[in-house]
Amino acid sequence: MCRCLEIAEKGSRAAAPNPSVGAVLVHNHRIIGEGHTQAYGGAHAEPTALANVHPKDRKLLKEATLYVTLEPCSHYGKTPPCADLVIKQQIKRVVIGCTDPNPLVAGRGIRRLQEADCEVVVGILREDCEWHHRRFIHSIKTKQPYVILKWAETKDGFFAPLEGQKWISNPLTKRITHRWRSEEQAILVGTNTAKIDNPKLTVRHWYGQHPTRLIIDKKLTLSPALHLFDGKHPSIIFTQKTAFPTQIAPNISYQNLDFSQNILPQILDFLYQKNIQSVLVEGGAQLLNSFIQSNLWNEARIFIGNQYWQKGIPAPQIKQAQLFSEESIGNNTLKVMLKQIEDLTSNN
Repeated sequence: MCRCLEIAEKGSRAAAPNPSVGAVLVHNHRIIGEGHTQAYGGAHAEPTALANVHPKDRKLLKEATLYVTLEPCSHYGKTPPCADLVIKQQIKRVVIGCTDPNPLVAGRGIRRLQEADCEVVVGILREDCEWHHRRFIHSIKTKQPYVILKWAETKDGFFAPLEGQKWISNPLTKRITHRWRSEEQAILVGTNTAKIDNPKLTVRHWYGQHPTRLIIDKKLTLSPALHLFDGKHPSIIFTQKTAFPTQIAPNISYQNLDFSQNILPQILDFLYQKNIQSVLVEGGAQLLNSFIQSNLWNEARIFIGNQYWQKGIPAPQIKQAQLFSEESIGNNTLKVMLKQIEDLTSNN
């Protein structure tokens, strides 16, 4: 199952909005086939693992065990049910990390295997598998994307200078941030961050897919010369306006929101309807605080620099959370905070 989780990571971003599942076929303690979920619309982990079995080993499938991080699907989507394929190959033992909360599956895959006289073991490394699939599980259960907050702050708790720009964290953190961007489907910033920092919000210092760029621009005051409007990658602008610019670059779209109410649930609902299961929020301080105050977040990743400013814009503060991990990144510290861990994949 550890190997399943390891290879599942390889397909994480490309598979979305499908969960990136890892599957391993074992015969007498020897791996004879393995695979992960392919890019959305492609093969799931189980058929990929089966396809990777060497022809001379195919006769061993009847005596093999299939390990898989998530319950095999039991319904027709873009591909046929994986449970049916496992049954067709006469695999008699399946070990599953965690069950699939999708109402189209939700135990049906397990029952189908059991009805075909397949031995099914459920719950091996369950917490690890649920953590790996947390974006998918959270989206299914709450009908909202998984929200990750990210910021850097000084040792004395400041987020940004009162005017202009000033870098807090070290260069290593930039590559880490770009890796994070490659792992999420969307990235969100507020008006001031877009205006002052003029970010590209791409993964140019890493590799992989660029996230969909989300920008809040209530009154459409941002300059079209900003990198976010370059048309090279999809950008969605949230605004109160109902009349949108007619001459815009490719990949630019607009979405009206009701700014007389809290816009964050509106944004999350919009993203859910677009099959976007995760969003990385990179600022600014007001936007990050809004997510915290609205209790609409799941993880917070905080870089702490080695500087003391004594004045500036205060960094966001999370009062009720659990420290998940802490590590040194050069002369900086990275803290990952979570809402109550048991809440990450619950209905609460």
